[in-house]
Amino acid sequence: MTALRLLISDSHDPWFNLAVEECIFRQMDAGQRVLFLWRNNDTVVIGRGQNPWKECNTRRMERDDIKLARRSSGGGAVFHDLGNSCFTFMAGKPEYDKSVSTAIVLAGLASLGIDAFASGRNDLLVSTPDGERKISGSAYRETQDRGFHHGTVLRSADLGRLADYLNPDPKKLAAKGISSVRGRVANLSELGADISHAALVDALSEAFFAHYGARVLPEHISPDSLPDLPGFAPQFAHQARWEWNFGKAPAFSHSLSERFIWGGVELHFDVVQGQISAVQLFSDSLDLVPLEALAQRLHGIAYRPEVIESLGQKVVAEYPDAEPMLKELMVWLMQQLR
Repeated sequence: MTALRLLISDSHDPWFNLAVEECIFRQMDAGQRVLFLWRNNDTVVIGRGQNPWKECNTRRMERDDIKLARRSSGGGAVFHDLGNSCFTFMAGKPEYDKSVSTAIVLAGLASLGIDAFASGRNDLLVSTPDGERKISGSAYRETQDRGFHHGTVLRSADLGRLADYLNPDPKKLAAKGISSVRGRVANLSELGADISHAALVDALSEAFFAHYGARVLPEHISPDSLPDLPGFAPQFAHQARWEWNFGKAPAFSHSLSERFIWGGVELHFDVVQGQISAVQLFSDSLDLVPLEALAQRLHGIAYRPEVIESLGQKVVAEYPDAEPMLKELMVWLMQQLR
């Protein structure tokens, strides 16, 4: 068995790339030292314990075709585009030491003329006339026999889109879980370093080889050239499922209210594992029966706009006399949930 392994993803699909990561961490031989290099296109990646409805502007994400991807490690939400490069290291214990992988990244950046340094926490920083700026963030995982370090390098990411998708609508969510902390970040391109993803891949690969004093051929992988990793296909399918990306959100409640010509409505949802576990509806409408029927049937379904909309259409069909009221209510509700 070759001690080193270099995987380079030619895919920009976050679910594919995160499935590779998960298989590396859980199923690759711990005797190997692995470097995986990749990037995602237009994706919000959230930590294992985060609530996407609280962290993200899901309405804008749906409008702009931005994917949501939940990773298995902790930490906060980040926005990925093709100006953001990602790296993943794995090594078996007792050899694993996150300072080693950090040193490899710093050496690779130094070979490109970037004088970066590690912060006391999980970030790589550069000094600028305006102070220290973060160019890379990391997260770590460990088990009994192996350690895992993954992170990002901001080359030329559209940082304005961070605010577009990582600031949720001002919905009344009483949400549990981990919130993201925003920091001062900078692209390498802002610092005068116009570095392509390919150049960074080469630099990190060479630093990896130099550290271990050995070389291997890179394995280029994609959905058309699947990686040789045990259990990859089911893991890829798992990463893409709504039940994982949205349904694993911590329990939360969502309160909505609006006044219409025909009366006021208050709706309170309790959501557990992406399913509506309880619904309360209050209204001063004179026609309460169809509204109560809608609330009753919302109980137990997925907290997904398309599922709720389909249910609403069925209730409208059952109460044709209340069609104008129910349709107006559903249009408003879809606006709030998306």
